[in-house]
Amino acid sequence: MKVMKFGGTSVGSVNSILNLKSIVEKAAENENVIVVVSALGGITDKLIKTSQLAVNGDKAFNKEFQEIVARHHDLINATITCDKRRSALLEEVDMLLNELDNIYQGLALINNMTPKSEATIVSYGERISSRIVTALIDGAVRFNARNFIKTEFKHSKYILASDETEKLIHARFDSRDDRIIVVPGFIAQDKESEEITNLGRGGSDYTAAIIAATLNADCLEIWTDVDGFMTADPRVINNAYTIRHLSYVEATELCNFGAKVVYPPTIYPVFKANIPIRIKNTFNPDGEGTVIDAHSEDEGRLIKGISSINDTDLLTVQ
Repeated sequence: MKVMKFGGTSVGSVNSILNLKSIVEKAAENENVIVVVSALGGITDKLIKTSQLAVNGDKAFNKEFQEIVARHHDLINATITCDKRRSALLEEVDMLLNELDNIYQGLALINNMTPKSEATIVSYGERISSRIVTALIDGAVRFNARNFIKTEFKHSKYILASDETEKLIHARFDSRDDRIIVVPGFIAQDKESEEITNLGRGGSDYTAAIIAATLNADCLEIWTDVDGFMTADPRVINNAYTIRHLSYVEATELCNFGAKVVYPPTIYPVFKANIPIRIKNTFNPDGEGTVIDAHSEDEGRLIKGISSINDTDLLTVQ
């Protein structure tokens, strides 16, 4: 069994989501797969922007919301060819979008947004995208991440409730033998209050890693819009190339110092379970990508990769 995570660019357009369908169905010919998906590319930022406009009493939030609706409708209409399946999906998605609209209208009336409201609003991206992916892939079933990804409030923020989460993942998945399971990434639920929470921006990677580690998957694949970790930022160094192999420690250091290929907390759960990570490109599925595991290989090079953080000053105090 493998866990496959697809980021926003992998579900953000007609071509990319059809690539996702092909990649998943091919993988499922040989083994069961769990597919973790992000919101459509740019939608989380759009959800936040719309909420801020609503809170500030700016009527432009209605236009922004209609653009969110149109984005999802256009993708559904372009990719779901079965009339019956498309109609059922649109009905389900519109119910969620109506809920979201009611929340925005409420924000515009009270001119205030709580952390609970914000967590609820941003959850709609993955809740909708996971339904689209499930409808697109024949035989796929969707699991609600809030039923097994649990958080607790500590040190002024929500963090993963590890013991509770592991127990619930086993209870939900161990008795099932579905060929393809789709899970919305990022979303979680407070273990006490049952309020919607999340794992932070980039949390879909973390969701996939938690599931992979708990179920002792053969591999965690992270599908994105690049071929893997690069030797440097290709926007700065035009002859940068893909690093074929990294150790967990090397990948963590690159992530912590600017490389945005993987959300940094993702690596720890699979490192503990000794499960390899493969970084793959949805738009170049035949590419080798980057493998991350417990081994370090110098590949004949003194330097493995260079990461960078822009607009940073270093102050030395003596």
